[in-house]
Amino acid sequence: MARPRSPKAPPRRYSWHRRPEALRPVGGCQRVTDTCESMVDALTWLGGEGRDPSTAAERRAEALLKANAGVLRDFQIEADVRRHAMRPVIALRTAARVGALPLRSPVTGRPDFGLLVEPRFAWSSIGDVLTQTGFRVVPRLLPYPELPQSDRRIPPWVLSSIVLVRLRRLLDRLARRFTVVEADRPAPKGTVDWPVYATRRLPAGTPHRVPCRFPDLRNDEELRAAVHYVLREHHGSLRAQRAGGLVVYRLLALCEELLQRVAGTPPQRPRERQLESWRRSPLPSRIFAEGLQAIHWTLEERGLAGLSELAGLSWQLDMEVFFEAWVETLGAEVARRAGATMRTGRQGQTRVALDWRPSYLGSQRALIPDVVIQRADATLILDAKYKAHAEEIRFSGWGSVEDTIRERHRADLLQVLAYSTMFDTPRIMACLVYPCQPDLFQSLRERNQVLLRAAIPAGSRQVELAIATAPFNTDASETVAALERMFQTSS
Repeated sequence: MARPRSPKAPPRRYSWHRRPEALRPVGGCQRVTDTCESMVDALTWLGGEGRDPSTAAERRAEALLKANAGVLRDFQIEADVRRHAMRPVIALRTAARVGALPLRSPVTGRPDFGLLVEPRFAWSSIGDVLTQTGFRVVPRLLPYPELPQSDRRIPPWVLSSIVLVRLRRLLDRLARRFTVVEADRPAPKGTVDWPVYATRRLPAGTPHRVPCRFPDLRNDEELRAAVHYVLREHHGSLRAQRAGGLVVYRLLALCEELLQRVAGTPPQRPRERQLESWRRSPLPSRIFAEGLQAIHWTLEERGLAGLSELAGLSWQLDMEVFFEAWVETLGAEVARRAGATMRTGRQGQTRVALDWRPSYLGSQRALIPDVVIQRADATLILDAKYKAHAEEIRFSGWGSVEDTIRERHRADLLQVLAYSTMFDTPRIMACLVYPCQPDLFQSLRERNQVLLRAAIPAGSRQVELAIATAPFNTDASETVAALERMFQTSS
């Protein structure tokens, strides 16, 4: 008797790919692309035994998804098992998160399998983009077991970028605290050890050395010494990777800047007992916890000097946040050229609260534009959208795109227009910024369609709506130039 098919999968959250994405096996891992639906052949990947290998593989796939429901949920991946061309497959619907995640085998209970979620846009320029964004956003390493094999194309400096950014935040927050100090003083301070003074100092002819025990406001020297040690390790690692290009030199400059901040404290590798004490103590903040984790990674030599090249490390990067940081970088260049100031929503600088009446019946509590560039005479609002709407509309035309894309694009337009009501300068420009592939951007540049503008009647104010495309790499100077021209000249 034939096995009934699994229920139909829920509708896809994203519609960037209308056809299943082809997969490339990587040992125990599979590569998929973000914001798309992909099919994994369960029999090929997981294997199957017995008289009916397909049925065995289907059951094993269902057990795999059940055993890894938590990590899949963390990556916002929806999955189900179905039949495709009479073979069992795992349908994976990814969101806008990329990274590497381990999957525990339902047979052995070990992380024998894994998924590599790659960005829709070219990953080869990740180092250049991280450099251009000033490391505003870096990948996040996860406390999961190691994968059987991670993405070898990720260079080892990526771990240094994560560690250095965490240590910079730790040093920014490293507060001075009172510690009990035992020292000889020229005058009594705190508690004096009179027996020692009478039996040792006076007979030795040193009455000016008074043994005292007192609280003193000092930096956490042990932690600073550990940070100094870690920074020296990464500095040596990065010097060996200088062939990696500009990104390595930028990281070296950051590392040397941090070394200057701890120059007064000798470097010291922390003992295991000290690490355990820090781990057990109540952590004052998430920044402290992440800094301590970065120290631990370095002591394990994970990713240093190319020893492991991040093999097996579980990591995650939210591409929506990453693209927002990229648009911030483009906006900063526009503001510099136009002599304007820039504020960002990621840092809470553009938040405007909504005054609901009565307040308990309100829904959204604030409007937060991604980037606001402002001068006395003009305001430019940039809203970053990590979506392929620009590609879909440019390729298919507005009349041919799917209804769901039309509705989402309309929602984007209404959102950015709502932001335009928050400002009262004579000119207001509300711009949606979408990513695009390099080949499409080249075509748009040749047709002078990198930025499209439309005027909106708004009484005494001059309001414009714009749609801009930006390649997810360093070749975005044309987008910056188009935004600057719009900011400087009226339509």
